[in-house]
Amino acid sequence: MKHSYFQGPIDKRDYDALLAEFSLDLDQRKAERGRLPQALKLAVEAWDGQDHPPSSIDTAIILKQLGVDEDTLVAALLTDARLRDDWPEDRVRETFGDAVASLTRQVNWLNTFKECSQADADEETPPHKAETLRRMLLATVDDVRAVLIKLAWRVQRLRGLPGEAEPVRRCIARETLDLYAPLANRLGVAQLKWELEDLSFRHLHPDTYRELARSMDDNRAGREAWIEDFVGRVRSALAEAGIEAEVYGRPKHLYSIWKKMQRKGVSARELADLLAVRVIVQTVPQCYMALGVVHGLWQNLPHEFDDYIAHPKDNGYQSLHTAVIGPGGRVVEIQIRTE
Repeated sequence: MKHSYFQGPIDKRDYDALLAEFSLDLDQRKAERGRLPQALKLAVEAWDGQDHPPSSIDTAIILKQLGVDEDTLVAALLTDARLRDDWPEDRVRETFGDAVASLTRQVNWLNTFKECSQADADEETPPHKAETLRRMLLATVDDVRAVLIKLAWRVQRLRGLPGEAEPVRRCIARETLDLYAPLANRLGVAQLKWELEDLSFRHLHPDTYRELARSMDDNRAGREAWIEDFVGRVRSALAEAGIEAEVYGRPKHLYSIWKKMQRKGVSARELADLLAVRVIVQTVPQCYMALGVVHGLWQNLPHEFDDYIAHPKDNGYQSLHTAVIGPGGRVVEIQIRTE
């Protein structure tokens, strides 16, 4: 995915393309006169004559891909720093409504938290301090969508780091791993968590990242085809057992692979479980029923089983974790949880 839509001055085609991007699921009336096109136009105009593209547009594109509601998209577009003076909260409320005004106020408040200093680049935040900061961020807002906007903004910030000095890159990447990626995990936004972690890993350990990425690319197509077949078998078995479930599969993302390599003291080639599956069911009893179905299909690895439903993690995370030896002897990590 491109870091930004814009590489030079915006022309009408750029704006039309953006309008189509954001208004694809809106009717023609909204596409012509709705809040989203109006907010988008304001964000584009705020960039006119500036050197850098509007981060608010990249942020909103990320949120669009997550399927958020229109209030969240509009608020994301209006949180560009260049709009704050001309668009105070009262004016936003009058034009875009109470919900958007409240969201922009809360996001602007979150933006007052100072980014890490360069001196912090190589120092991990102590776990208790990081947890305190995460709790504080959540406590300062009453609408979790504001935090979601902040997380999407951090993703686009990381995507744009390659052009900045190394101390800045390391500083922001370290802070992301300590604070924002765990926050995304707490909110259950896996897609943002994975990208926050992988981009941070890339900036903190560039050589290791490149080497691992190359080794994973060698047989990416084969791994993806294999896991698609595996997921299909799980879906069919759960359906036959009368368990309504959503099943997703993916090759594990690079940061999680690297962390497991560090923990086990092995290379990527020695690490068997590079594939992961997530099963989402409706109730806690169904979690255990689904676990039984999966263990009935393939041999499980007892030492890889964790019951975070009976014994939640300190951050409140609840899920069943298991690993099985799938077809061809390939190990697959499986997480089973409710929505």
